[in-house]
Amino acid sequence: MTRLSRMSVAKPQQKTVAEIVQDLWVLLKAYATQETVDPLKKLGRYLAWGMAGSALMGLGLFFLGMALLRVLQTQTGTTFVGGWSWVPYLITAAVLSMVIALAVRRIVRYREREHVRIP
Repeated sequence: MTRLSRMSVAKPQQKTVAEIVQDLWVLLKAYATQETVDPLKKLGRYLAWGMAGSALMGLGLFFLGMALLRVLQTQTGTTFVGGWSWVPYLITAAVLSMVIALAVRRIVRYREREHVRIP
């Protein structure tokens, strides 16, 4: 007798159809959770941080705009008085518009760079 024939080899137990269906159901639920729910949770966190950052950036730009307007109104002496009192508002709007245009330009450039594939 050979050594292998003397060793007791455990035979795999046959599962019933109900056990196979139950195992398949558990496997399917775990796969669906892994492939759908988990990525959505990650996306939700990503969006939450992005929205919070956007809100804080917007608030900061608002305060910087108000500070610029206040400086132009109070620290320029008699330059913007009378009929020229609207100019500080125009300067502030122009500066904030340039900041917004710069941000949009950077976003568009980043997206274009992301979509370019090197073969």
